[in-house]
Amino acid sequence: MSAVMKHTAHPLQAKLESQGVKYAMASFVDLHGVNKAKLVPLNHLDRMLGGSELYTGAALDGVPQEVSEDEVAAHPDANAATILPWNPEIAWLPSDLYLHDKPFSACSRSIFKRVLAEAAAMGFTFNWGIETEFFILKDTPDGGFAPVSEADTLAKPCYDAQGMFDNYTLVDEIVQAMNTLGWDVYSFDHEDANGQFETDFMYSDGLTMADRFVFFRMMVKELAKKHGYFATFMPKPFANRTGSGAHYNMSLADIKTGKNLFEDANDPRGCGLSKLGYQFIAGVLKHAQAICAVIAPTVNSYKRLVRRGNASGFTWAPVYVCYGNNNRTNMLRIPMGGGRVECRAADIACNPYLGGAMILAAGLQGIRENLDPGEPHTENMYRYNDAELKAMGIEYLPRNLEEAVDAFEADPFSREVLGEPMFRAFGEYKRREWTEYHNHVADWETARYLKFF
Repeated sequence: MSAVMKHTAHPLQAKLESQGVKYAMASFVDLHGVNKAKLVPLNHLDRMLGGSELYTGAALDGVPQEVSEDEVAAHPDANAATILPWNPEIAWLPSDLYLHDKPFSACSRSIFKRVLAEAAAMGFTFNWGIETEFFILKDTPDGGFAPVSEADTLAKPCYDAQGMFDNYTLVDEIVQAMNTLGWDVYSFDHEDANGQFETDFMYSDGLTMADRFVFFRMMVKELAKKHGYFATFMPKPFANRTGSGAHYNMSLADIKTGKNLFEDANDPRGCGLSKLGYQFIAGVLKHAQAICAVIAPTVNSYKRLVRRGNASGFTWAPVYVCYGNNNRTNMLRIPMGGGRVECRAADIACNPYLGGAMILAAGLQGIRENLDPGEPHTENMYRYNDAELKAMGIEYLPRNLEEAVDAFEADPFSREVLGEPMFRAFGEYKRREWTEYHNHVADWETARYLKFF
């Protein structure tokens, strides 16, 4: 008679069992930051934590493997186990990918962890908050889509109370779920487009925030489906409305004391930011165009990053490589009170692990090289013309995905941060995406040209 394999239950198993959990979900993200997973019965949790669950990388976007190569294994983070609010029988565990018992170089989460380790070696903790903007929509009989409330039609719907009340049941469910998870939502509102909402919750360390971001998108989609609606994280679903950002609010803290190192009440530039904070800004501006490809990663992202184009007037999205005080027309903003830096170019479709890696690595380079970003812009940057901007030495962010990928691939920094396999996979995938879009004949073209000549 063959011996029965024995194993020792992980302490997490008993805790989850006491909470009614039946299955554990080993989850990692593809190039897009979308969850991929396998589920195992809870009595196999110990094996799952040891890397028992294997995945064929060639079946996924941005996991650069040939079909003939060995599978990658998910190594879950037991400390980050999260019970699904909409299905408490399942616990979600964010995971790092391994290959042959070593970290897989093209794993998004591992790439970010490498940069976080660089920050730690310099004595820093990366504190990060991401503002989550999204649309709640419904399918329409004609095959289109529209806001849930038929009354949500204002030309300037930002902060509209009626729009919030009409969507209150679902938005409340989202906020309650976030707070059940301990995220500490401190504000939520109807945003500047019809059917658009934003939730703001407390910042955390960088890795925790990235994990929460990918979980948030998964959760909101599932909660919306329960009500017969759908949530979209497409950056700009309506041509004449604002798009959905994912503003990065960032600071560095002393790794030993937790003191915010970006705070300086005596800032001579009047923004409440320390010299370290300005060095961080300078590093980000130095690589802004390459970073943009990662934090605004889709064809649709660049319909958001335009000077005008929505019913409210300006788009509220940045188009220039510059920084300023509490002024929303800069790529990088120092909010009122100082002590942190906000990147306004990032959108809700980003992979937060890759976006976090790129922007943090750039900030750290600015610190190491003692860079200075010059004086802040306090004026409305949208009102300058091209000649005036050129005279000030201010460049545009990329104006489409192709320009962004060109900048990403031209900057050696991208390869240094992401590593050769992910650098190559990201660039190749995004070039294909642009080519497919470029070859598509849009409704605008047929409406304009079909009977024009």
